Amino acid sequence: MARTIAVGSVPPMDPTATAERIEAPALAALPGIAHGFFTRRGGVSTGAYASLNCALLSGDDRAAVLENRARVAAALGVDPARLISPRQVHGTGVAVASTPWPPGEGADADAVVTTERGLAIGVGTADCAPVLLADEAAGVIGAAHAGWRGAADGVLAATVEAMERLGAARKHIRAAIGPTIAQDSYEVGPDLLDRFAALDPGAARWFRPSPNAGRHLFDLPGFLFDRLCGMGLGGVENLRLDTYADAGRFFSHRRGTHAGAPDYGRMISAIALR
Repeated sequence: MARTIAVGSVPPMDPTATAERIEAPALAALPGIAHGFFTRRGGVSTGAYASLNCALLSGDDRAAVLENRARVAAALGVDPARLISPRQVHGTGVAVASTPWPPGEGADADAVVTTERGLAIGVGTADCAPVLLADEAAGVIGAAHAGWRGAADGVLAATVEAMERLGAARKHIRAAIGPTIAQDSYEVGPDLLDRFAALDPGAARWFRPSPNAGRHLFDLPGFLFDRLCGMGLGGVENLRLDTYADAGRFFSHRRGTHAGAPDYGRMISAIALR
């Protein structure tokens, strides 16, 4: 099961707090890899962003976000300037990173891959799925953001293909799906079922009827797990953590929308070659 590196009951503004992260056993077993699916705990942001909001393009105070990201970098053992993430657009673009870019100025993409040691690559999420990937033998890592659009359009396949172009072998890639909105919390309309049925005639296995007539509950992490397994990777893991249901540990776009919140924080999930 996933390992949480806990911070305990730390007040949001505690300057001594440590960014809380969850590790996937499949990746934690690789000595050359540092990674973490970071929760919302252990930062300095307040209000709707409390406390480890890592989204530079949110309405949060920029200095607070930079401090939060510095804590994430420290947990991964890299310099804060070497923690990078793209400007996510819910597409399938993959950025190949060899040097860090200024905070908030990354490529318009939904995944990043690299062979550069000491460079932490990450993606921000608040219900969409973060997926971290590594071929330790080849020294190639990836981080992908997969909402339903990117999932349907093939962002994970694009990420794996980009890793292969850098020298990775599918049979050696391990992938882990981090905290994301789970099926019990993800009600969708019939149009989404139709969209996925066009991709796979067996799409019904990722949907079940909602108590609300004409609606369905969508298993996004289940879809991603099946897609990754179908790629012939060396190992695939789903941490089975529901962002919507656990307000204490995770930000959630949908939960914020249901509460009428004007904005919300985002977690970061990141990976680095030691």
